[in-house]
Amino acid sequence: TNGILSLFNIETIKYKNVVLPIGISFFTFQAMSYVIDVYRKTTPVQKNIFDLALYIALFPQLIAGPIVRYFDISGQLQKREANIEKRSNGLQRFIIGFAKKIIIANTMAYVADQIFTLPFDEISTGTAWLGVIAYSLQIYFDFSGYSDMAIGLGKVFGFDFPENFNFPYISKSIKEFWRRWHISLSSWFKDYLYIPLGGNRKGEFRTHINLILVFLATGIWHGASWNFVIWGLFHGTILLLERTNFGKILNGLWNPIRIIYTLLLVMIGWVFFRVEEFSNAIHYLKKMTSIGDSSEVTIYAAEYLDNKTIVILIIAILYSFKFFRKGTELVRYQFIKSNKKESFQFIYETSKFIICSVLFSLSIMYLSASTYNPFIYFRF
Repeated sequence: TNGILSLFNIETIKYKNVVLPIGISFFTFQAMSYVIDVYRKTTPVQKNIFDLALYIALFPQLIAGPIVRYFDISGQLQKREANIEKRSNGLQRFIIGFAKKIIIANTMAYVADQIFTLPFDEISTGTAWLGVIAYSLQIYFDFSGYSDMAIGLGKVFGFDFPENFNFPYISKSIKEFWRRWHISLSSWFKDYLYIPLGGNRKGEFRTHINLILVFLATGIWHGASWNFVIWGLFHGTILLLERTNFGKILNGLWNPIRIIYTLLLVMIGWVFFRVEEFSNAIHYLKKMTSIGDSSEVTIYAAEYLDNKTIVILIIAILYSFKFFRKGTELVRYQFIKSNKKESFQFIYETSKFIICSVLFSLSIMYLSASTYNPFIYFRF
């Protein structure tokens, strides 16, 4: 535009930054899936512009996912069921997501933001680990919380959106992690990039190239910044490593060791995701391993751990490792085994109502009492 204006000696438009709509990557991918499916003739053309606009601009998941593909809800645009039971489940799902975001993610974000803005020379190894653990929990509960809210709101209006997270921090490999983390994004890249590139059908070398290209695109999807590119390539490289004999060795290890291995790699990746400068990210990783540590250390982890933060940190970790889900399943099994299924159902439903009521009240209190409510999706 400025080039054309300068030809006619008209003052050019001055700007410092390009401002993009929030959530542009989400609704762009949704629109692309419709166009590609129509081109492939795997879905019919939507001739009703209002139904198509509803699909692209459906507000519950518009800015934070999950990425809903057209064929997932094409039938629901015409006919869907929104009964009391579905709306009740949707509200409960929304409240759980709301609490995950407001109570857990925001608390962890406050800790992570404080630590990652400190001079890295002055933080201890423990502080560095606390920072990356807090950020790992923040991004998980933030992303999954918004997905839960979107899925819940969708159910209220009669829509069934696909699941987006499935306890990714219990993964036993990076390959499994990407089956559990941001599932809608992983499946989108698989169906619209990896498979069209040839997938694993054109030999080992071509498969490796395809995987690297997919994870390069995954990094760029999160933002036009080198740290996202490095993060994507890091995961792609580890995934390639797991396809070698190393993967066979990994599969033979004790499951807790495999989980620890995956968590360590994921957290290393989150450092590149969170710290924009590559040199600073390496500096932070050195702090995590005590490499180059010196007497300059003056900031310790205990300074960022009060009683409330410790309690929420423990709850977040237990939830991430499926502790509460497994506990519920164990109790259900015992009741069914003792032929008290109806009693369990009554207790279960009553407990869900009480827990959701308490969580919603606490979330509103947290939201009202604090002005700190970070929104990380402006970067994506």
